[in-house]
Amino acid sequence: MYRLPSGKRVETANEIHLPVGEPVEFKLTSEDVIHSFWIPSLGGKMDMMPGRENRLKLHPNRVGVFRGVCAEFCGEAHAQMAFDVVVQSRDDYERWLESLRSVPSSVHGDGYEVFESLGCGACHTIRGTSSDGVVGPDLTHFGSRRSIGAAVVANTEGNLRKWIEQTHRVKPGVEMPAFEGVGADEMSELVSYLRALK
Repeated sequence: MYRLPSGKRVETANEIHLPVGEPVEFKLTSEDVIHSFWIPSLGGKMDMMPGRENRLKLHPNRVGVFRGVCAEFCGEAHAQMAFDVVVQSRDDYERWLESLRSVPSSVHGDGYEVFESLGCGACHTIRGTSSDGVVGPDLTHFGSRRSIGAAVVANTEGNLRKWIEQTHRVKPGVEMPAFEGVGADEMSELVSYLRALK
């Protein structure tokens, strides 16, 4: 989650979008242990500590997709803590922001019933539905994301299926339970539904 200069909250997962050539300030904290926020190609590294807010200023000067990581050993899942930073033109950035304001037309698609029956809405939000969980990432625009599970794997149909069925094999230590007993048809509906949320 991050805030625009206007104060508006922007929620996404696995990605941070920034306009090129404009300064940005990250206000960093942690809910559990010490982490370290680092985007090597953009410079700067800052520790994130429970109960404390640290600030990191960056000025992205080129368009591209850059890898960010946790640079402080923080537990079993440390090696899988990553994210993408998408630096784009101001116009592309504004289009991306505008896309977040809308609710996808597919929020009540065929797979939504599977999503609800598995209890996914207890942890995840999909705006425009009754799913309003706050433990896991907001999935409203899940299909537009480049990656799954803190950038552990690309957001493809096969990887999403594996993520849902074998979560802990994809990212050890993750809190999301695995759903190995879901039937093939239901799983296909769920995967198609989530990938259509753009």
